[in-house]
Amino acid sequence: MTLPALNYIGGSWVESTSHERVRDVNPAYSNQSLGDATVSTPADVVHAIDAATAAYQEWRRTPAPQRGDIVRKAADLMERRRVELARLMTQEEGKTLPESLAEVDRAVANVRFAAAQGSRLTGETIPSTQRGTFIYTVRDPLGVVAAVTPWNFPIAIPAWKIAPALVAGNAVVFKPATLTPLCAAQVVQCFIDGGVPDGVLNMVLGPGDALSRAIIDDERVKAISFTGSSAVGRRLYAQAAQRLCKVQLEMGGKNAVIVMDDADLEKAAESVAGGAFGATGQRCTATSRAIVVRSRLVDFTELLAAKADTWRAGDGLADGVRLGPIVDDLQLRKVRDRIAAGKKEGARVVRDGSAPTKPDLKAGYFVEPTIFADVDPNMSVAQEEIFGPVVSIIPANDYESAIAAANAVGYGLSSSIYTRDLRTAFRYAEESEAGMVHVNIPTVGGEAQVPFGGVKDSGLGDRECGTAAFDFFTEMR
Repeated sequence: MTLPALNYIGGSWVESTSHERVRDVNPAYSNQSLGDATVSTPADVVHAIDAATAAYQEWRRTPAPQRGDIVRKAADLMERRRVELARLMTQEEGKTLPESLAEVDRAVANVRFAAAQGSRLTGETIPSTQRGTFIYTVRDPLGVVAAVTPWNFPIAIPAWKIAPALVAGNAVVFKPATLTPLCAAQVVQCFIDGGVPDGVLNMVLGPGDALSRAIIDDERVKAISFTGSSAVGRRLYAQAAQRLCKVQLEMGGKNAVIVMDDADLEKAAESVAGGAFGATGQRCTATSRAIVVRSRLVDFTELLAAKADTWRAGDGLADGVRLGPIVDDLQLRKVRDRIAAGKKEGARVVRDGSAPTKPDLKAGYFVEPTIFADVDPNMSVAQEEIFGPVVSIIPANDYESAIAAANAVGYGLSSSIYTRDLRTAFRYAEESEAGMVHVNIPTVGGEAQVPFGGVKDSGLGDRECGTAAFDFFTEMR
Protein backbone atom coordinates (compact mmCIF):
# COMPACT_ATOMS: atom_id res chain seq x y z
CA MET A 1 0.00 0.00 0.00
CA THR A 2 2.95 2.36 0.52
CA LEU A 3 2.99 5.24 -1.96
CA PRO A 4 6.03 7.17 -3.12
CA ALA A 5 6.36 10.40 -1.14
CA LEU A 6 5.65 12.72 -4.06
CA ASN A 7 3.53 15.82 -4.48
CA TYR A 8 -0.07 15.37 -5.53
CA ILE A 9 -1.10 18.18 -7.88
CA GLY A 10 -4.00 18.37 -10.31
CA GLY A 11 -4.81 14.69 -10.01
CA SER A 12 -1.28 13.28 -10.45
CA TRP A 13 1.57 12.17 -8.21
CA VAL A 14 4.49 14.31 -9.38
CA GLU A 15 8.11 14.97 -8.49
CA SER A 16 8.97 18.44 -7.22
CA THR A 17 10.59 21.01 -9.47
CA SER A 18 13.75 20.78 -7.33
CA HIS A 19 14.14 17.02 -7.97
CA GLU A 20 15.67 16.86 -4.48
CA ARG A 21 14.71 14.21 -1.95
CA VAL A 22 15.06 13.79 1.80
CA ARG A 23 15.37 10.53 3.75
CA ASP A 24 12.42 9.33 5.82
CA VAL A 25 13.50 7.23 8.82
CA ASN A 26 11.96 5.09 11.54
CA PRO A 27 12.56 6.95 14.84
CA ALA A 28 12.79 3.65 16.73
CA TYR A 29 15.75 2.65 14.53
CA SER A 30 17.43 5.79 13.23
CA ASN A 31 19.44 3.84 10.65
CA GLN A 32 16.31 2.26 9.14
CA SER A 33 15.10 4.13 6.06
CA LEU A 34 11.42 4.01 5.15
CA GLY A 35 12.10 5.68 1.82
CA ASP A 36 12.56 9.28 0.82
CA ALA A 37 10.34 12.24 0.08
CA THR A 38 10.38 14.95 -2.52
CA VAL A 39 11.46 18.45 -1.47
CA SER A 40 9.18 21.08 -2.96
CA THR A 41 9.91 24.68 -3.88
CA PRO A 42 7.61 27.73 -3.94
CA ALA A 43 7.06 26.98 -7.63
CA ASP A 44 5.39 23.70 -6.66
CA VAL A 45 3.09 25.59 -4.30
CA VAL A 46 2.08 27.87 -7.16
CA HIS A 47 1.31 24.83 -9.34
CA ALA A 48 -0.85 23.36 -6.55
CA ILE A 49 -2.74 26.64 -6.14
CA ASP A 50 -3.19 26.80 -9.93
CA ALA A 51 -4.76 23.34 -9.89
CA ALA A 52 -7.00 24.15 -6.92
CA THR A 53 -8.14 27.41 -8.50
CA ALA A 54 -9.03 25.65 -11.76
CA ALA A 55 -11.04 22.96 -9.95
CA TYR A 56 -12.80 25.15 -7.40
CA GLN A 57 -15.83 26.46 -9.29
CA GLU A 58 -16.99 23.03 -10.45
CA TRP A 59 -16.52 21.61 -6.94
CA ARG A 60 -18.44 24.41 -5.24
CA ARG A 61 -21.32 23.83 -7.70
CA THR A 62 -21.44 20.16 -6.70
CA PRO A 63 -24.37 19.86 -4.25
CA ALA A 64 -23.15 19.78 -0.66
CA PRO A 65 -24.79 16.40 0.11
CA GLN A 66 -22.88 14.91 -2.84
CA ARG A 67 -19.64 16.42 -1.56
CA GLY A 68 -20.42 14.90 1.82
CA ASP A 69 -21.01 11.49 0.27
CA ILE A 70 -17.58 11.57 -1.41
CA VAL A 71 -15.93 12.49 1.88
CA ARG A 72 -17.86 9.73 3.67
CA LYS A 73 -16.39 7.22 1.23
CA ALA A 74 -12.92 8.47 2.20
CA ALA A 75 -13.76 7.71 5.85
CA ASP A 76 -14.91 4.22 4.89
CA LEU A 77 -11.58 3.63 3.14
CA MET A 78 -9.62 4.85 6.16
CA GLU A 79 -11.54 2.40 8.30
CA ARG A 80 -10.92 -0.43 5.84
CA ARG A 81 -7.19 0.38 5.78
CA ARG A 82 -7.05 0.94 9.54
CA VAL A 83 -4.33 -1.56 10.44
CA GLU A 84 -2.11 -0.68 7.48
CA LEU A 85 -2.38 3.03 8.23
CA ALA A 86 -1.65 2.46 11.92
CA ARG A 87 1.42 0.31 11.26
CA LEU A 88 2.79 2.92 8.88
CA MET A 89 2.19 5.65 11.45
CA THR A 90 4.02 3.69 14.13
CA GLN A 91 7.00 3.20 11.83
CA GLU A 92 7.12 6.79 10.61
CA GLU A 93 6.05 8.86 13.65
CA GLY A 94 6.82 6.45 16.50
CA LYS A 95 3.52 6.00 18.33
CA THR A 96 2.77 2.58 19.75
CA LEU A 97 0.46 0.51 17.58
CA PRO A 98 -2.54 0.86 19.95
CA GLU A 99 -2.05 4.64 19.91
CA SER A 100 -1.83 4.66 16.12
CA LEU A 101 -4.97 2.55 15.82
CA ALA A 102 -6.77 4.98 18.12
CA GLU A 103 -5.63 7.89 15.95
CA VAL A 104 -6.98 6.28 12.80
CA ASP A 105 -10.27 5.69 14.60
CA ARG A 106 -10.35 9.37 15.57
CA ALA A 107 -9.67 10.38 11.97
CA VAL A 108 -12.50 8.17 10.72
CA ALA A 109 -14.91 9.64 13.26
CA ASN A 110 -13.98 13.21 12.35
CA VAL A 111 -14.27 12.62 8.62
CA ARG A 112 -17.64 10.91 9.02
CA PHE A 113 -18.94 13.75 11.16
CA ALA A 114 -17.80 16.32 8.60
CA ALA A 115 -19.32 14.30 5.77
CA ALA A 116 -22.71 14.29 7.49
CA GLN A 117 -22.69 18.09 7.59
CA GLY A 118 -23.10 18.12 3.82
CA SER A 119 -26.85 17.90 4.50
CA ARG A 120 -26.73 20.50 7.27
CA LEU A 121 -24.95 23.53 5.79
CA THR A 122 -27.93 25.67 6.63
CA GLY A 123 -28.44 29.40 6.92
CA GLU A 124 -31.31 31.11 8.65
CA THR A 125 -34.26 33.35 7.96
CA ILE A 126 -34.44 36.67 9.78
CA PRO A 127 -37.60 38.78 10.11
CA SER A 128 -37.37 42.21 8.52
CA THR A 129 -38.73 45.48 9.87
CA GLN A 130 -39.81 46.34 6.30
CA ARG A 131 -42.97 45.06 4.62
CA GLY A 132 -42.41 42.81 1.63
CA THR A 133 -38.78 42.12 2.54
CA PHE A 134 -37.46 38.60 3.04
CA ILE A 135 -34.04 38.20 4.70
CA TYR A 136 -32.05 34.98 4.74
CA THR A 137 -28.43 33.90 5.11
CA VAL A 138 -26.42 31.20 3.35
CA ARG A 139 -23.02 29.64 3.97
CA ASP A 140 -20.63 29.93 1.04
CA PRO A 141 -17.23 28.26 0.60
CA LEU A 142 -14.19 30.51 0.75
CA GLY A 143 -12.36 29.28 -2.37
CA VAL A 144 -8.86 27.85 -2.24
CA VAL A 145 -7.80 27.11 1.34
CA ALA A 146 -4.58 25.73 2.82
CA ALA A 147 -4.09 23.10 5.53
CA VAL A 148 -0.68 23.17 7.24
CA THR A 149 -0.28 20.24 9.60
CA PRO A 150 2.24 18.85 12.15
CA TRP A 151 3.96 15.48 12.47
CA ASN A 152 2.56 14.41 15.84
CA PHE A 153 -0.91 13.45 14.56
CA PRO A 154 -0.05 12.74 10.93
CA ILE A 155 -3.39 11.19 10.00
CA ALA A 156 -6.01 12.65 12.35
CA ILE A 157 -5.14 16.34 12.02
CA PRO A 158 -4.91 16.36 8.20
CA ALA A 159 -8.18 14.43 8.10
CA TRP A 160 -10.04 16.79 10.40
CA LYS A 161 -8.89 19.83 8.42
CA ILE A 162 -9.34 18.49 4.89
CA ALA A 163 -12.76 16.87 5.42
CA PRO A 164 -14.75 19.95 6.51
CA ALA A 165 -12.92 22.12 3.99
CA LEU A 166 -14.03 19.82 1.17
CA VAL A 167 -17.58 19.34 2.40
CA ALA A 168 -17.95 23.12 2.64
CA GLY A 169 -17.05 23.36 -1.05
CA ASN A 170 -13.47 24.59 -0.92
CA ALA A 171 -10.47 23.38 -2.91
CA VAL A 172 -7.51 22.46 -0.69
CA VAL A 173 -3.74 22.83 -0.79
CA PHE A 174 -2.31 20.52 1.89
CA LYS A 175 1.19 21.12 3.32
CA PRO A 176 2.03 18.31 5.77
CA ALA A 177 5.01 18.07 8.09
CA THR A 178 8.28 16.98 6.50
CA LEU A 179 8.76 14.16 9.05
CA THR A 180 5.63 12.20 8.10
CA PRO A 181 5.26 12.32 4.30
CA LEU A 182 4.15 8.71 3.88
CA CYS A 183 1.25 9.12 6.30
CA ALA A 184 0.25 12.31 4.51
CA ALA A 185 0.25 10.54 1.15
CA GLN A 186 -2.02 7.82 2.53
CA VAL A 187 -4.52 10.38 3.83
CA VAL A 188 -4.64 11.99 0.39
CA GLN A 189 -5.02 8.59 -1.28
CA CYS A 190 -8.11 7.82 0.80
CA PHE A 191 -9.75 11.03 -0.38
CA ILE A 192 -8.72 10.34 -3.98
CA ASP A 193 -10.10 6.81 -3.87
CA GLY A 194 -13.27 8.16 -2.29
CA GLY A 195 -13.88 10.21 -5.43
CA VAL A 196 -12.50 13.70 -4.79
CA PRO A 197 -12.05 15.19 -8.30
CA ASP A 198 -8.68 16.13 -9.76
CA GLY A 199 -7.39 19.46 -8.50
CA VAL A 200 -9.80 19.73 -5.57
CA LEU A 201 -7.20 18.30 -3.16
CA ASN A 202 -3.49 18.92 -3.70
CA MET A 203 -0.45 18.16 -1.55
CA VAL A 204 3.04 19.67 -1.52
CA LEU A 205 5.86 18.18 0.57
CA GLY A 206 8.84 20.11 1.82
CA PRO A 207 10.25 22.66 4.26
CA GLY A 208 7.72 24.61 6.26
CA ASP A 209 9.16 28.12 6.09
CA ALA A 210 9.55 28.43 2.32
CA LEU A 211 6.35 26.64 1.38
CA SER A 212 4.21 28.33 4.02
CA ARG A 213 5.47 31.72 2.88
CA ALA A 214 4.50 30.88 -0.70
CA ILE A 215 1.02 29.93 0.49
CA ILE A 216 0.66 33.09 2.56
CA ASP A 217 1.83 35.37 -0.25
CA ASP A 218 -0.59 34.03 -2.87
CA GLU A 219 -3.75 36.15 -2.97
CA ARG A 220 -5.73 33.21 -4.34
CA VAL A 221 -5.49 31.39 -0.99
CA LYS A 222 -8.42 32.69 1.03
CA ALA A 223 -7.77 30.92 4.34
CA ILE A 224 -5.03 29.01 6.16
CA SER A 225 -5.65 26.41 8.87
CA PHE A 226 -2.43 25.82 10.81
CA THR A 227 -1.46 23.43 13.59
CA GLY A 228 2.05 23.70 15.03
CA SER A 229 4.19 25.63 17.46
CA SER A 230 3.12 28.97 18.89
CA ALA A 231 6.24 30.69 17.55
CA VAL A 232 5.56 29.60 13.97
CA GLY A 233 1.85 30.34 14.34
CA ARG A 234 2.56 33.90 15.44
CA ARG A 235 4.78 34.50 12.40
CA LEU A 236 2.22 33.00 10.04
CA TYR A 237 -0.55 35.14 11.51
CA ALA A 238 1.50 38.34 11.24
CA GLN A 239 2.37 37.62 7.61
CA ALA A 240 -1.16 36.60 6.60
CA ALA A 241 -2.63 39.69 8.26
CA GLN A 242 -0.83 41.86 5.71
CA ARG A 243 -3.43 40.82 3.12
CA LEU A 244 -6.28 40.06 5.54
CA CYS A 245 -6.14 36.33 4.88
CA LYS A 246 -8.38 34.33 7.21
CA VAL A 247 -6.29 32.28 9.66
CA GLN A 248 -7.02 29.47 12.12
CA LEU A 249 -4.25 28.63 14.59
CA GLU A 250 -4.01 25.58 16.86
CA MET A 251 -0.73 25.76 18.74
CA GLY A 252 1.07 24.65 21.88
CA GLY A 253 0.02 23.84 25.40
CA LYS A 254 1.31 23.62 28.96
CA ASN A 255 -1.60 21.69 30.35
CA ALA A 256 -2.22 21.27 34.06
CA VAL A 257 -4.09 18.79 36.23
CA ILE A 258 -5.07 20.03 39.69
CA VAL A 259 -5.29 17.33 42.36
CA MET A 260 -7.41 18.41 45.34
CA ASP A 261 -7.36 16.89 48.82
CA ASP A 262 -10.63 15.03 48.16
CA ALA A 263 -9.47 13.57 44.84
CA ASP A 264 -9.48 9.89 43.93
CA LEU A 265 -5.68 9.66 44.04
CA GLU A 266 -5.40 6.44 42.05
CA LYS A 267 -7.54 7.84 39.27
CA ALA A 268 -5.67 11.15 39.30
CA ALA A 269 -2.24 9.52 39.11
CA GLU A 270 -3.35 7.22 36.30
CA SER A 271 -4.70 10.22 34.41
CA VAL A 272 -1.52 12.25 34.82
CA ALA A 273 0.67 9.32 33.78
CA GLY A 274 -1.40 8.67 30.67
CA GLY A 275 -1.56 12.35 29.81
CA ALA A 276 2.15 12.92 30.35
CA PHE A 277 3.66 9.74 28.91
CA GLY A 278 1.08 8.65 26.34
CA ALA A 279 2.14 9.33 22.74
CA THR A 280 5.57 9.98 24.33
CA GLY A 281 4.26 13.35 25.50
CA GLN A 282 4.22 14.54 21.89
CA ARG A 283 0.77 16.06 21.79
CA CYS A 284 -0.39 19.60 22.40
CA THR A 285 -2.88 18.42 25.04
CA ALA A 286 -0.31 16.38 26.99
CA THR A 287 -0.34 16.76 30.78
CA SER A 288 2.81 18.71 31.56
CA ARG A 289 2.01 19.92 35.09
CA ALA A 290 0.42 18.22 38.11
CA ILE A 291 -0.55 20.83 40.70
CA VAL A 292 -1.15 18.95 43.94
CA VAL A 293 -2.39 20.21 47.30
CA ARG A 294 0.24 19.57 49.98
CA SER A 295 -1.88 17.15 52.01
CA ARG A 296 -1.76 14.67 49.08
CA LEU A 297 1.65 15.57 47.69
CA VAL A 298 3.78 12.72 49.07
CA ASP A 299 1.25 10.00 48.29
CA PHE A 300 0.59 11.33 44.80
CA THR A 301 4.30 11.60 43.96
CA GLU A 302 4.97 8.03 45.06
CA LEU A 303 1.98 6.74 43.13
CA LEU A 304 2.92 8.60 39.94
CA ALA A 305 6.51 7.35 40.15
CA ALA A 306 5.29 3.77 40.49
CA LYS A 307 3.08 4.20 37.45
CA ALA A 308 5.93 5.71 35.43
CA ASP A 309 7.95 2.55 36.04
CA THR A 310 5.33 0.53 34.16
CA TRP A 311 5.79 2.51 30.94
CA ARG A 312 8.13 0.31 28.95
CA ALA A 313 9.87 2.11 26.08
CA GLY A 314 10.68 0.56 22.72
CA ASP A 315 9.57 -0.08 19.16
CA GLY A 316 5.88 0.77 19.01
CA LEU A 317 5.16 -2.40 17.02
CA ALA A 318 6.48 -4.64 19.81
CA ASP A 319 4.15 -6.29 22.30
CA GLY A 320 4.08 -4.71 25.75
CA VAL A 321 5.62 -1.39 24.69
CA ARG A 322 3.73 1.64 26.00
CA LEU A 323 6.21 4.41 25.12
CA GLY A 324 7.49 4.92 21.58
CA PRO A 325 10.44 7.06 20.49
CA ILE A 326 10.74 10.81 20.12
CA VAL A 327 10.14 11.66 16.46
CA ASP A 328 13.70 12.68 15.45
CA ASP A 329 17.13 13.71 16.69
CA LEU A 330 16.35 17.44 16.76
CA GLN A 331 13.29 16.95 18.93
CA LEU A 332 15.23 14.51 21.13
CA ARG A 333 17.86 17.15 21.81
CA LYS A 334 15.18 19.74 22.63
CA VAL A 335 13.57 17.43 25.18
CA ARG A 336 16.91 16.60 26.79
CA ASP A 337 17.77 20.30 26.95
CA ARG A 338 14.49 21.00 28.76
CA ILE A 339 15.21 18.23 31.27
CA ALA A 340 18.72 19.58 31.84
CA ALA A 341 17.27 23.05 32.44
CA GLY A 342 14.91 21.67 35.07
CA LYS A 343 17.80 20.06 36.93
CA LYS A 344 19.83 23.25 36.75
CA GLU A 345 16.94 25.29 38.15
CA GLY A 346 16.73 23.01 41.18
CA ALA A 347 13.69 20.88 40.49
CA ARG A 348 13.92 17.57 42.34
CA VAL A 349 14.32 14.61 40.00
CA VAL A 350 11.98 11.75 40.87
CA ARG A 351 12.50 9.83 37.63
CA ASP A 352 15.11 10.72 35.00
CA GLY A 353 14.54 9.17 31.59
CA SER A 354 16.73 11.55 29.60
CA ALA A 355 19.47 8.99 28.89
CA PRO A 356 18.07 5.44 28.63
CA THR A 357 20.62 2.70 29.29
CA LYS A 358 18.78 -0.32 27.86
CA PRO A 359 20.61 -1.67 24.80
CA ASP A 360 17.47 -1.95 22.68
CA LEU A 361 16.86 1.81 23.05
CA LYS A 362 20.27 2.87 21.76
CA ALA A 363 19.26 2.58 18.11
CA GLY A 364 16.43 5.12 18.32
CA TYR A 365 15.45 8.50 19.70
CA PHE A 366 14.24 7.52 23.15
CA VAL A 367 13.43 9.38 26.36
CA GLU A 368 11.83 7.45 29.20
CA PRO A 369 9.30 8.89 31.67
CA THR A 370 10.72 11.84 33.58
CA ILE A 371 9.19 13.34 36.72
CA PHE A 372 10.22 16.55 38.48
CA ALA A 373 8.94 17.39 41.98
CA ASP A 374 9.09 20.49 44.18
CA VAL A 375 8.77 22.58 41.03
CA ASP A 376 8.31 26.32 41.35
CA PRO A 377 5.61 27.63 38.97
CA ASN A 378 8.15 30.07 37.49
CA MET A 379 10.71 27.42 36.50
CA SER A 380 11.12 26.81 32.77
CA VAL A 381 9.89 23.22 33.10
CA ALA A 382 6.64 24.66 34.47
CA GLN A 383 6.35 27.38 31.82
CA GLU A 384 7.62 26.07 28.48
CA GLU A 385 6.19 23.35 26.28
CA ILE A 386 8.48 20.30 26.29
CA PHE A 387 6.82 17.82 23.88
CA GLY A 388 8.27 14.79 25.59
CA PRO A 389 7.33 12.37 28.41
CA VAL A 390 8.09 14.91 31.15
CA VAL A 391 5.80 16.08 33.95
CA SER A 392 6.38 18.60 36.75
CA ILE A 393 4.72 18.27 40.16
CA ILE A 394 3.93 21.69 41.65
CA PRO A 395 2.87 21.94 45.32
CA ALA A 396 -0.14 24.11 46.20
CA ASN A 397 -1.55 25.16 49.56
CA ASP A 398 -5.20 25.22 48.50
CA TYR A 399 -7.53 25.65 45.55
CA GLU A 400 -6.75 29.36 45.19
CA SER A 401 -3.02 28.83 44.88
CA ALA A 402 -3.57 25.83 42.59
CA ILE A 403 -5.75 27.69 40.10
CA ALA A 404 -3.36 30.65 40.18
CA ALA A 405 -0.46 28.35 39.27
CA ALA A 406 -2.49 26.59 36.59
CA ASN A 407 -3.33 29.88 34.89
CA ALA A 408 0.14 31.43 35.29
CA VAL A 409 1.42 30.33 31.88
CA GLY A 410 1.23 31.78 28.40
CA TYR A 411 -0.73 28.81 27.07
CA GLY A 412 -4.38 27.90 27.49
CA LEU A 413 -5.29 24.73 25.65
CA SER A 414 -6.51 22.01 28.03
CA SER A 415 -6.86 21.53 31.78
CA SER A 416 -8.39 19.20 34.34
CA ILE A 417 -9.18 18.96 38.03
CA TYR A 418 -9.62 15.92 40.26
CA THR A 419 -12.11 16.55 43.05
CA ARG A 420 -15.28 15.08 44.53
CA ASP A 421 -16.71 18.50 45.37
CA LEU A 422 -19.23 19.75 42.81
CA ARG A 423 -18.85 23.39 43.81
CA THR A 424 -15.08 23.21 43.35
CA ALA A 425 -15.54 21.56 39.97
CA PHE A 426 -17.90 24.25 38.69
CA ARG A 427 -15.72 27.00 40.10
CA TYR A 428 -12.76 25.50 38.28
CA ALA A 429 -14.71 25.27 35.02
CA GLU A 430 -15.43 28.98 35.30
CA GLU A 431 -11.94 30.11 36.36
CA SER A 432 -9.64 27.88 34.28
CA GLU A 433 -7.97 29.81 31.46
CA ALA A 434 -8.13 26.99 28.93
CA GLY A 435 -10.12 26.33 25.80
CA MET A 436 -11.03 22.83 26.98
CA VAL A 437 -11.74 22.18 30.66
CA HIS A 438 -12.18 18.70 32.18
CA VAL A 439 -13.31 17.33 35.53
CA ASN A 440 -12.00 13.95 36.74
CA ILE A 441 -10.80 12.97 33.25
CA PRO A 442 -7.45 13.50 31.48
CA THR A 443 -6.39 16.62 29.59
CA VAL A 444 -5.97 14.53 26.44
CA GLY A 445 -8.58 13.08 24.11
CA GLY A 446 -11.60 14.52 22.38
CA GLU A 447 -14.61 13.63 20.30
CA ALA A 448 -15.44 14.32 16.67
CA GLN A 449 -18.56 16.35 17.43
CA VAL A 450 -16.85 18.60 19.99
CA PRO A 451 -14.99 21.85 19.16
CA PHE A 452 -11.23 21.68 19.69
CA GLY A 453 -8.93 24.61 20.46
CA GLY A 454 -7.40 26.89 23.03
CA VAL A 455 -6.95 30.45 24.22
CA LYS A 456 -3.94 32.69 24.84
CA ASP A 457 -0.85 31.33 23.01
CA SER A 458 -2.61 28.03 22.32
CA GLY A 459 -5.05 29.13 19.66
CA LEU A 460 -6.63 31.85 17.59
CA GLY A 461 -9.67 31.96 15.37
CA ASP A 462 -12.54 29.55 14.89
CA ARG A 463 -12.34 26.17 16.60
CA GLU A 464 -11.58 22.92 14.80
CA CYS A 465 -13.81 19.82 14.78
CA GLY A 466 -17.52 19.59 15.38
CA THR A 467 -19.81 22.01 13.59
CA ALA A 468 -17.40 24.80 14.58
CA ALA A 469 -15.04 23.64 11.83
CA PHE A 470 -17.52 24.93 9.26
CA ASP A 471 -17.46 28.41 10.79
CA PHE A 472 -13.88 28.67 9.58
CA PHE A 473 -14.26 27.06 6.16
CA THR A 474 -17.35 29.04 5.15
CA GLU A 475 -18.45 32.66 5.10
CA MET A 476 -21.92 33.98 5.71
CA ARG A 477 -23.75 35.89 3.01
